[in-house]
Amino acid sequence: MIKVEIDKGSGFCFGVVTAIKKAEEELAKGETLYCLGDIVHNSKEVERLKDMGLITINHDEFKELHNAKVLLRAHGEPPETYDIAKDNNIEIIDATCPVVLKLQQRIKQQYGIHENTDKQIVIYGKNGHAEVLGLVGQTSGEAIVIENLEEVKKLDFSKNIRLYSQTTKSLDGFKEIVEYIKEHISHEASFEFYDSICRQVANRMPHIRTFAASHDLIFFVSGKKSSNGKVLFNECCKVNPNSFLIDSPDEINPRLLQGVSTIGICGATSTPKWLMEEIQKYIENIIYNS
Repeated sequence: MIKVEIDKGSGFCFGVVTAIKKAEEELAKGETLYCLGDIVHNSKEVERLKDMGLITINHDEFKELHNAKVLLRAHGEPPETYDIAKDNNIEIIDATCPVVLKLQQRIKQQYGIHENTDKQIVIYGKNGHAEVLGLVGQTSGEAIVIENLEEVKKLDFSKNIRLYSQTTKSLDGFKEIVEYIKEHISHEASFEFYDSICRQVANRMPHIRTFAASHDLIFFVSGKKSSNGKVLFNECCKVNPNSFLIDSPDEINPRLLQGVSTIGICGATSTPKWLMEEIQKYIENIIYNS
């Protein structure tokens, strides 16, 4: 009999859980609720909440909105969003993750400190990512975003550097960048770095490697837009080449189930548990009826 197991450590992080809970509570009141951007990078969960009445809007639509109630997701928003809400009489339901909120405040404070020499506020993160846009917004758009070690080389090492990280980035990648800057920064300049990576997310990497290595076949469940999903899926692939990224049960090729003894189902911090359970039932149905 093939064993099909769901990873107990996978699924929503506490920031996403809080945001979805707030959305459900507001929707239960029967009032119109908008969400600025997808509440989570998972199309199935977005669809579930849409069926409950949640209306997803983009930033252009938000600017035209008046006298409404809008949920801000866990990723956080730049100061401009709050200014627009005030001008347009929009009630904000703020579900910004506490870890992200603390990071925003740190960067804003650092930006406000005037130094004798020029400094560069640098964010290790994904360009265009919702969280990163919110972080850059704390610096009036002046922060420099770097996605990898190669992009670190474009920094001016004769100036002071203050380094932060998107909360869901790789801890190993951050450490690599720190070491590179230490080796190349001028003796006349100062370098300070702040490890702002969420440990609840970072700790999933070694856990998911162990889980993936203990099964013959892995189905990693994640929305295609999830940055965290891409990172964790890559960790699975490193230890188990027989790993597949899927977003729904209908993406499963039944032929992959042949000749395996154990199947593992895991996912990103944006993957709902109910979806992993649905996939488990789908796989078991194929096994029992084949």
